[in-house]
Amino acid sequence: MSKPLAVVAVGGNALIVNEQKNSIPDQYQAVIASVRPVVDMIEAGWDVVLTHGNGPQVGFILRRSELAASEVAPVPLDYAVGDTQGAIGYMFQKALLNELQRRKISRPVVAIVTQTQVSAEDPAFQHPIKPVGAFMDEATARQRQQDLGWSIAEDAGRGWRRTVPSPLPLDILERDTISALLAQGCIVIACGGGGIPVVRNAHQQLEGVEAVIDKDLASALLAEQLGADLLLIPTGVEQVAVNFGTPQQQWLSQLTVAQAETFIHEGQFGAGSMQPKVEAIVKFINNSQRLGKSAKGLITTPDAIKAALNHQTGTWISHL
Repeated sequence: MSKPLAVVAVGGNALIVNEQKNSIPDQYQAVIASVRPVVDMIEAGWDVVLTHGNGPQVGFILRRSELAASEVAPVPLDYAVGDTQGAIGYMFQKALLNELQRRKISRPVVAIVTQTQVSAEDPAFQHPIKPVGAFMDEATARQRQQDLGWSIAEDAGRGWRRTVPSPLPLDILERDTISALLAQGCIVIACGGGGIPVVRNAHQQLEGVEAVIDKDLASALLAEQLGADLLLIPTGVEQVAVNFGTPQQQWLSQLTVAQAETFIHEGQFGAGSMQPKVEAIVKFINNSQRLGKSAKGLITTPDAIKAALNHQTGTWISHL
């Protein structure tokens, strides 16, 4: 029998422990820690596609570009996403190969530059709400809004960030290549930052656009297109909660899709934090169900992945 397939979606913020540890060597140390539970999964018999966020890293590239504007041409946003796919993909590729070698596991690891098709008519282009880049205080953010024409927003109580359009992903263009690599036994790193956003022009040619795609939604689409069994989203808490931060707070070990949809409608999950993760998993499960595939989602911390896969912690989401 073939191995079960999991898409593991690591957040870009997970690679930056704090503002004092945002250098490339610091990020690589975070990558080393994040791949250990992924290799645990591989040892346990899973095939894995690893996706990753890139919000802070794209922000760093754009900021460097702004500071160097008098010397070199600015970096378009789609190219910045491509840059992060290569750089972060390289870090994961190296860390995975080293961890596999340490455990005497021989598996090829491939990082693939991935394009995600979106619609040029997506209303998101008129409403730039996706945060990218580092957190700032409000005064700094408003100064850059005035000086650089940024759209800005407060991000879930953690500070202010630049915001850009975030259109819905429609198609992962390299999905067949990713599937072929999996069939050859590869561990694949793909869809970094949600994929490089591209549209088809009037001649059906691909063109990059100034946008960032939600990593979790793109991961859900990729998982659906690959026929994955599991979409796993590591985050900062071991389990999802309702009534979070109140005396009535309740940690949830499992949710049906119907329950999750009810809680989303009630606003139980933070719009800028947990809600997009739950929404992505619900979308993946529902679309997989329509395709005749029974699939599940799991949310937990990176350190708890091994225990969560044994149903000792984490929040499992399933159709029934």
